[in-house]
Amino acid sequence: MRQFAVIGLGRFGSSIAKTLARKDCQVLAVDKEEDKIQDISEAVTQAVCLDATDEKALKAVGIEQVDVAIVSVGDNIEASILIALLLKEIGIKEVIAKAVTPQQGKVLGKIGVDRIIFPERDMGERLASALTCPKVADYLQLSDKCGIIELAARKDFVDKNLKQLNVRTKHHLNVVAIRRKDEKGKETVNVVPLAEEKIREGDMLLVAGANEDIEKLKKKE
Repeated sequence: MRQFAVIGLGRFGSSIAKTLARKDCQVLAVDKEEDKIQDISEAVTQAVCLDATDEKALKAVGIEQVDVAIVSVGDNIEASILIALLLKEIGIKEVIAKAVTPQQGKVLGKIGVDRIIFPERDMGERLASALTCPKVADYLQLSDKCGIIELAARKDFVDKNLKQLNVRTKHHLNVVAIRRKDEKGKETVNVVPLAEEKIREGDMLLVAGANEDIEKLKKKE
């Protein structure tokens, strides 16, 4: 079982910690404010009140044992950078950090942070994508060049199988899953569907590929 540390228990950090805990992961939650520790103590494996910029304090609670550390004190840029640097020096296998500005993201990248998250920007992009195309249910940006989108099956897709549609060749995209409801309203998800899988009216397609190709598909009807 992978072990996680979440440092900084604002809305973003506490949400991550609780979600990981619900998925039966071992979670060490850290914050320097006692009330936040009390609020989350029953939801995670261990909740500790300490200053995460203190290397000795981090080591005292066994931070070296975690596989992934998530630094979610993005609003305090100086503390965020110092904590991330300490975690890398301690030898944490994977360090993920929240950033609120591109400049902060660049600094975090230069000190070796493995993954940098911009929650507000990423959520804004997902919401904008959904608003500009009503048929889009969700959009996940994987990088600056590619992403995954869930959208309702187009009318010209219905009653054709994936081989006939040839989405990979025509649109340079891959259908990685199909979500649909049966006659009783029960939802099923077909992951990595076969070429013979026929698209039905009401199906939701999970499509992956380059962002520019995703945008072209969204505009076509």
